[in-house]
Amino acid sequence: MSRQAAIFWTRVAVIVGFVVALEILCRMKVIDPLTLIPPSEMVTALWRLFVSGRIWDDLVQTFSTVTIAFVFSVVVGLALGALVHALLRVRRSIDPLLASYYSIPFFVFYPLLIALFGLNKVPLIVIGFVFATAAMVISTLNGLDRVPRVMTKTARVMRLSPSTAVWRVTLPAAAPYLFTGLKLALAYSFIGVIAGEFILSGGGLGYSIAYAYNNFDNQTMYALMMFVLVVAAVTNGVLHMWEQRMLKWRTRP
Repeated sequence: MSRQAAIFWTRVAVIVGFVVALEILCRMKVIDPLTLIPPSEMVTALWRLFVSGRIWDDLVQTFSTVTIAFVFSVVVGLALGALVHALLRVRRSIDPLLASYYSIPFFVFYPLLIALFGLNKVPLIVIGFVFATAAMVISTLNGLDRVPRVMTKTARVMRLSPSTAVWRVTLPAAAPYLFTGLKLALAYSFIGVIAGEFILSGGGLGYSIAYAYNNFDNQTMYALMMFVLVVAAVTNGVLHMWEQRMLKWRTRP
């Protein structure tokens, strides 16, 4: 068995072991049913939500919002990262701001966003975008910093055009770090949008989780929480696999 396969199956065993242990503890009433329901009941409740169609509108609203916030954050973050990397003085001035970026409680601006854009998807998109963009900027800077100078010199010696050099030299060399930015941007987009739906929204998975919590509907609440966790973990796992392939390519002799 290869090292990567061993790591994969170890992760699977840890997850399965945790789920089985949780199931046993819940069934034996070691964990109070009012506190947590068994994972099997979460799956059953989630299936009922899909069959009844109750989840579809919330799912479409949340994931469309996350997708828009994610795409905008990646495009803008990549462009800003490249621009800041090219401007040394600008980078020196904003490095302290980037380092303390996530200490700012952006959710306090949600009422202002509601006043500016109304009670719709736009404030949620803005929050998800603001959360995710900095991660993409930082990862872009990190990746561009680690492009070997010999590769850029070789591109100049071969007289590659700027666009060709970026496409064939810079991006492939920085790709592993850019994928890290993609993973973080996706995670922060999820956090920003779903947390925003918790605060004030008329729909979405975050709103439904909060509504179920306020009405003591543990079945629905935990089913939706599990669904969000699984989707985020699977998406992050796919990006991680691509990142590992990029790292192998980068370190290949």
